[in-house]
Amino acid sequence: MKKLSLFLLLALGSVAACTDKLEELNVDPNRIERISPGTLLNPIVYELGSFNTSRADGFTFDIMQVALPFPSVSGGVHRYVVSESAGNSTWTTYYRWLANIREMRLAAQAAQDPNYEAIALTLNAWTYANLTDAFGDVPMTEAARAEEGILYPTFDSQQQIYTQLLQDLETANGLFNRSRTMVYGSDLLYANDVASWQRFCNSLRLRLLLRVSKRPEMNAPAELARIINDPTRYPVFTQNSESAILKITGVAPNVSPWGRAIDFTNARAAGEFFIDNLNAWSDPRLAKWNTLARNKTNTTTIGYRGIPSAYGGSDAQFQYVPSNFNIALATAPMVAVLLPYAEVEFIKAECAQRGWTTADARTHYERGVRASIEQWGAVVPATYFQQPAASYDGTLQRILLQKYYALFFVDYQAWFEYRRTGLPVLPRGQDLQNGGRMPVRFKYPLVVQTTNATNYRSAVQQMGGDDVNTKVWWEK
Repeated sequence: MKKLSLFLLLALGSVAACTDKLEELNVDPNRIERISPGTLLNPIVYELGSFNTSRADGFTFDIMQVALPFPSVSGGVHRYVVSESAGNSTWTTYYRWLANIREMRLAAQAAQDPNYEAIALTLNAWTYANLTDAFGDVPMTEAARAEEGILYPTFDSQQQIYTQLLQDLETANGLFNRSRTMVYGSDLLYANDVASWQRFCNSLRLRLLLRVSKRPEMNAPAELARIINDPTRYPVFTQNSESAILKITGVAPNVSPWGRAIDFTNARAAGEFFIDNLNAWSDPRLAKWNTLARNKTNTTTIGYRGIPSAYGGSDAQFQYVPSNFNIALATAPMVAVLLPYAEVEFIKAECAQRGWTTADARTHYERGVRASIEQWGAVVPATYFQQPAASYDGTLQRILLQKYYALFFVDYQAWFEYRRTGLPVLPRGQDLQNGGRMPVRFKYPLVVQTTNATNYRSAVQQMGGDDVNTKVWWEK
């Protein structure tokens, strides 16, 4: 009996030893067992920044009369024809990288690194704000949790989403520790400058608070004033060098969103509204952004000239070759603008104009204009603000018109701001579709309607329909 017991013990020991060795053999030496938050940071920033830059061109420029396809006899976003699938890439791209942002935050918490956790919260708020502003109610609380068995996430209301994002940005601001070094590689956006990431966090919070400022339950005007009036606790951008602008070098994998830069300028024309204001101001950004128009035979330049969005009739009515984009805008080295310093100054100008702060609206307006011009490598003419068309006239219309230009190439922001304010006042083309109403959201992708049908129907009922004309919560 003792011999049998000894045999069993030896056998079990051998099995255990074999199992231990098998576990060692099953470890892949070429794969890391635990991901670091720094491993995820650069791909998130580059992929989202690159995608947003392409969507500024692919959607925002058309709907906001910056540019339009040419020739364009019928249809098109500039005529308010927004297809059922127009938002598909936005939905899939944002959710793909939101899953990575969630992993980054979990990795930062596991590493007990508050700076990376704060950055993850900031990137999460930036991405979810764009997502909900484009669609309305979307899954957030239960999103990206398939490993927990949540395959059909419920939709959070936009009010719930904004409330959470603003709380997250407050948390992030408190987590940033400037005395602690970011140790997981060098990040593409700020080269591990914690102070810059904190300014991005708080500048983003100003954007989000202004977006919901119509909703009294959010107390946004008071919150905006509190942050603006306490720059020590809530530092924001104060100069162009602090902006959230990603430098795309052209060295793989940090390459232009356009495989061929010519695709950016091919079959396009500048919008007449966009060009006419810049002409009226003798604005130096014109030469940075656009090409000169030419006569019909393409032999002589005729200044800067666009064509009207949603025009009716034949393309032959335009007896000139219109201005287009400069190809340099899409040729690396180039930039992807996430959130510019100029936007912060225009937010402050609006807050002052509305009486939410006691600051001087003119000062912030002029700083915003100057920042935008200089951001694009131009020099502000000494007489620029002496022009009646460019000087601050005390109106919100003047602030939002210049903000429209400051948001050039900033994802969907000009569209979102137009929906919030109705500004700038855009010309109404002859051939507008959709009853002449600017679409205010994307429809949910068909795959969401079919695979998450129950939660989709509940969200649609709460929002009031899945239609491009269904206003989101902060617009109502």
